[in-house]
Amino acid sequence: MSPLLDLHVRRKVFADRAVLHEVSLALRKVLSPKLAYAFVRWKNVFLGMLFFVLSRLWPRAMRRWLLEQVREEVGPGFDMKHFTPRYAVWDQRVCLVPDGDLFASIKEGRTSVVTDHIDTFTEHGIKLKSGKELDADIVVTATGLEMRVLGGVEFTVDDQRIQLNQTMNYKGCLLSDVPNLSCTFGYTNASWTLKADLTADYVCRLLTHMDAIGARQVVPRRKDPAIKEQPFLDFTSGYVQRALHKFPRQGSERPWQLYQNYVLDTLMLKYGKLTEEELEFSSPEPARSEAQLRALEQTPSSTS
Repeated sequence: MSPLLDLHVRRKVFADRAVLHEVSLALRKVLSPKLAYAFVRWKNVFLGMLFFVLSRLWPRAMRRWLLEQVREEVGPGFDMKHFTPRYAVWDQRVCLVPDGDLFASIKEGRTSVVTDHIDTFTEHGIKLKSGKELDADIVVTATGLEMRVLGGVEFTVDDQRIQLNQTMNYKGCLLSDVPNLSCTFGYTNASWTLKADLTADYVCRLLTHMDAIGARQVVPRRKDPAIKEQPFLDFTSGYVQRALHKFPRQGSERPWQLYQNYVLDTLMLKYGKLTEEELEFSSPEPARSEAQLRALEQTPSSTS
């Protein structure tokens, strides 16, 4: 069975949140709202990126540091095994407790956290493999999730069904050999909407460019045989691993590579050129429906 709870949390990241908030308020007094917003936004972005990079470079050290932060918050009497996951930092998503309210509740004895495996349900709750039984009035099942790529929608191009796991992701939002299709997949190591905003901006730029050149269709093509296929994500979470074989692939080099990096993606999606050789623009005749074709067949030809 899946773990009952496997939670990895952080309270502070490189600076106290209250101090950072005071800095933000001070900036709003001396800068215009637009500049102050930009500064605070990029400050948050860079702190998140720094935390991720340090976790990749020194996973053991960052793991120790995070656990020390949690131990400081919950107090010495708490068994830290319940906040010590089996995976490294950022092998799965990291949960943030912004104001430490969860830790304060644990320290006061109002909340308990247990990390274990479920053995079976009982009359009064759940029995764990460790032998401990948790009494429960309500059990919320939150394991066994399986992701559905693009909601399970089936796509066809020229009457041929598209196997999404045989396509390659272009710039994180288009798919090889699939015309006029954009999909949004946010960051796994930062705010989801950061990447969603960049994707929307890129698609709008692309549509504007197509209008300017009179193109009705755009499709990415894989032209470099040296580009190697790689998994779409490198997360170890069960819900990702169970569905990863259904996902499009990513490539070993740009523009087929997923960066998971807001700065690099900003340069590529917001300011990068739209006429790379991998993109084919065209203006094919609109497809006609069966009803339209029958109507054309029944229309008598005119003679002059």
